[in-house]
Formats: sequence, C-alpha cells, structure tokens
Amino acid sequence: MNHHSRRRTRRPAGILLTALCLGLAVLGVLTFAKGTGEEPLQPQAAAPTAAPTAAPTPTPEPTLSPEELYYQEVTQRAEANATNTRPTVVDPALWEERALETLTALEEDPYYQNFGMDLTAREGYPYFLAVNRAASTVTVYTVDPETGKYTVPFMAMVCSGGTDTPLGYYETPVNYQWRLLSGPCYGQYATRIWDAYLFHSVPYYTQHKDDLEYVEYNKLGTLASLGCIRLATVDVKWIYDHCPIGTGVVIYDREEDPGPMGKPGTIYIDPEDEALRGWDPTDPDAANPWDSAYRSGTAIRSQAAWEQYTREQEEGFGQDTINPTDLQGWSHDWKTEGTRG
Repeated sequence: MNHHSRRRTRRPAGILLTALCLGLAVLGVLTFAKGTGEEPLQPQAAAPTAAPTAAPTPTPEPTLSPEELYYQEVTQRAEANATNTRPTVVDPALWEERALETLTALEEDPYYQNFGMDLTAREGYPYFLAVNRAASTVTVYTVDPETGKYTVPFMAMVCSGGTDTPLGYYETPVNYQWRLLSGPCYGQYATRIWDAYLFHSVPYYTQHKDDLEYVEYNKLGTLASLGCIRLATVDVKWIYDHCPIGTGVVIYDREEDPGPMGKPGTIYIDPEDEALRGWDPTDPDAANPWDSAYRSGTAIRSQAAWEQYTREQEEGFGQDTINPTDLQGWSHDWKTEGTRG
C-alpha cells in the first residue's frame, strides 16, 4: 500500500487549546476547594428589607377609684377661686371620722361642759357652727340621722378672728343685714355670737357695698379682727340665710388641725385696682364688678353643700336678703383711713 494514501484525520488546534484551558480551570477550582476545606462560594440572596419600627405604646393613665375622683373634684373646686392663699383639703373619706374625734373631744372637755355644749340635734336647727380661732376656719356641721348629733361635715369657710375672740359655746341671739362695728366701720349680714362678738363680713369704711376695707380682706385666714369673726360675704350671708337665731356655735383653738374638711384658700384684692377693690369679690349683688365666678367663694363644700348652692342659685333663694345695690359710695384710700373693725 502506498503510505501516501493513508490519511490521518486532523483536528483544528484551536479546539484542543480551548478544551485544555477549561480542564485546567476546573482542576484549579477543585484543588482550591480541597486545600481550604471550604465549599465553593455560592451566589448570595439579597438581604431582606427591615420592617419599620412601631411607635412605642404610651403608658396608660392610672384609673382612679370613685373616692379618688371625688377627692380630686373637691380639691379642684376649692382651688378654683383661691388667688391669694391656697386651700388645704382633707380627703373626704376621712371627714366624718375626723369630725367625730374633734367634736367628741370638745363635748367631753370640762371647759365646754361648763358652757352646756351639747351636740344633740334640735328641731328647727339644721346646722352647728364650729370656729377654730387659731386656724381661722369655720366648719359647718349637719345632723347624722343615725346618731341624731351634729357630726356630719357640710362646709368649711375661711375666717379671721382675733386674740380677743372668746372661746366657749354660745347660741346666736340676733342678726342684722348691716351692723355698725368698732372703728366706726360697718359689716354686712352680721349674726351676733355673744356680747359684742359677731359673725360679719370684712368691714366697710362706710355703709356702702363698694367701700370695702380691701387690705383687711387680704388678711382673711389670719388672726386680724378685734374679736369678731370675719368671713367672705358669700359665707357670712350663708350663715345669715340658713342658721336661725339660737344656732349653736363653739369657738375653740386647734392650730395644727383647722377642721375635718381642711382650710379654704382666699381671694386677693389688688389695692391699686380702683375699679374692683371696693367690692367683696363674693358679694352676690349683680352690680358687683368682679367676675361672677368668684361669687361661690372659696369654701370647701361637701356634695350636699354644692347641690344646695346650685339649687338655690337656680331658684333665686336669698335674693330677697341681698342688701340694696343703691347703697354705694366710693373706696377710701386705706393708707389714709387706716385699719379698723
């Protein structure tokens, strides 16, 4: 055979070179994986998007019990008009217990027994008045139907007595819409306690409703009188309208404890305000230039006392005993007139 007739099949050199390179690459990868002991890297999935952070849940306000809500309500009402001194309000849950302790101690005290003090309710006399001279507070009590005694706190009023105010037990003998006082000066809605000592408004220079001794008004809640018991007009008029002649009054000293309900605050009169200074802010007269909100005063009232006040406002109770509006004059300068009453 002619060896030139034998033909070998010839493969293209490029194909062989490509196969060789691929083989070397695979071998390199396998060798690297074997040498490191790690699996070949795999494609990584995209990181998930973080969820939005939720707003923090607010801490709920504590739920108050009915007793706590009532305490809060009593305090807010007592503070509403107190622009001079703030009130000290006792938890209403303690009122009756504290009242019984205070009044029993007085009733059993030989000093007050000598005056014939008796807490037993009397027909026609719905209230009993207790004046704490040292703490400048008048507490009004009504009857406990279970015991038949004046031991239920009804209302507390801020007042001013004096070092000459007599301690003891008395029964009111007479009252007056206006009364001449020492000075001379004048008081509205006066009720005599005993001898020359009366409940009355803060004094007026003259018998005019816009002629108040306004600097003396700012002393309510302190010992400031010549011996009488001064009160805001709304409070002394309440006594005039609701406490018949013969109502029992005890006057005692207990400076550290004003009374079972606490001590009310007071209202400030600016001595430089000529438009307002001559009037008691609590005077119920419609001509009073003060905002009518002040006419309820600063007394600490029980729920029964507030209901009475609201009802009487709606019914017009006490309108017939308001002193005539035409009794007006002018406000004197206290720096000239001095202090009286």
